[in-house]
Amino acid sequence: MTPPTPDSAPKASRYLTAALYKFVDLPDFQDLRDALQACCEANGVRGTLLLASEGINGTIAGPEAGVRAVLAHLHADARLAALAHKESWSDKPPFLRMKVRLKKEIVTLRVPELDPNKTVGQYVKPQDWNQLLADPEVLLIDTRNDYEVAIGTFEGAINPNIKTFTELPAWLDAQPELQGGKKPRVAMFCTGGIRCEKSTALMKMRGFDEVYHLEGGILKYLEEVPPEQSTWQGECFVFDERVSVGHGLQPGPHELCRSCRWPLSEADKASPHYVKGVSCAHCFEQRTSEEKARLAERQRQVELAEARGEIHVGARFEQPPAPQHEDAPPAPPPASPP
Repeated sequence: MTPPTPDSAPKASRYLTAALYKFVDLPDFQDLRDALQACCEANGVRGTLLLASEGINGTIAGPEAGVRAVLAHLHADARLAALAHKESWSDKPPFLRMKVRLKKEIVTLRVPELDPNKTVGQYVKPQDWNQLLADPEVLLIDTRNDYEVAIGTFEGAINPNIKTFTELPAWLDAQPELQGGKKPRVAMFCTGGIRCEKSTALMKMRGFDEVYHLEGGILKYLEEVPPEQSTWQGECFVFDERVSVGHGLQPGPHELCRSCRWPLSEADKASPHYVKGVSCAHCFEQRTSEEKARLAERQRQVELAEARGEIHVGARFEQPPAPQHEDAPPAPPPASPP
């Protein structure tokens, strides 16, 4: 994509975010980690990048020059020369630490025989997505997790109500309209496109001929399709400190529950079970009094650090574990300066 000039970003914006992924054969992926981590740290870039034998996935953010230096480092590998990314801007740092992780899969589905490098569904550009969905014979499936779907999805989309992407194959197995007989036309979508690469590959492997997915995901759709033409309803959850974005990729109104990591609206925060940094209506009953006490102390330390202009200094004690997902929202900010 053509990078925006600094003048094209809001004047107050200081942080460039780049979301990227590519399925490509990387048998030496373990050898790539140290140099990539060092490049990110040297350029003041933070976020998370996943490396596996099947490719790369992640989101990074930092000063524009730093992010572009990391992208240049990646593109220098001939196998990643065509690596594409999506850009957005923010006034605050979306991430507070940098991690390059080695994984078995860059997005976990646990179907070993699946290879998105060999077969995937048909890409549909954002400008053509509405026309595809206008066909009543098309079955539209949201492949994201329940907490993502809760704050926004496409009109008419089926919500599998899954907590992790790994639950999707079992959900597909349980749908009568997807079993035997004539196979329906299926359209699938996710945040940035990576989960749909695997989910449509799975559908093709199961004998579905007409399978489509939104090229670039919801984020590309919200970036390119004008609001007056959009069939998107609500906000799109993102896995960084922005929590949600809307049309034009403008940051949304949601806040992350620092206990369970559920995206919270203003109505959610009006719940009597909401205590900032401690609990919300989604996790109040899941926390013991001891866990709530530790979280309350952590929040007190966070607020004291912020009042001193520091980054959560002093909150080094153990935090109760949040519900874990393979593609979970980011953990609460680190206990010490990154």
